[in-house]
Amino acid sequence: MTIKLIAIGKTDNKQLTLLINDYIKRLGFYIKFNLEVIPDIKNSKNLSEDQQKKKEGELILSKVNTTDALILLDENGKQYDSVAFSNYLQKHMNSGIKQVVFVIGGPYGFSEDVYKKANGKISLSKMTFSHQMIRLFFIEQLYRGFTILRNEPYHHR
Repeated sequence: MTIKLIAIGKTDNKQLTLLINDYIKRLGFYIKFNLEVIPDIKNSKNLSEDQQKKKEGELILSKVNTTDALILLDENGKQYDSVAFSNYLQKHMNSGIKQVVFVIGGPYGFSEDVYKKANGKISLSKMTFSHQMIRLFFIEQLYRGFTILRNEPYHHR
């Protein structure tokens, strides 16, 4: 199985980029992982929130195959603790799905078209974080999940 994380907009904080790349490297020992960044929409100041979500949604859906499991990182999604999230990952691996695609949307969330195609929603917290920081938090949780599945000492129970 492959896990892909799609995110809108680049990370311009060098320290965050270094940390993200560190966890991507660590994840490589467990699973094939890809981070795909969709550039920010140009001239977004001239667009309404709905127009921006629609354009971002079209770009997101163009990166997803019909056989992929599409999971949105959404404030209204289901919350997991780290152990439950590792079990969630294991269920996807056991299901035979070739690729699970997680998506971090733009500043206004997702378009209705993206919600309709989604197979699920996960919330990392009730709090709001920057889209750049969510990348790091989510990739770290993926790594943590795989160390839990392998009974490695990274996560303390």
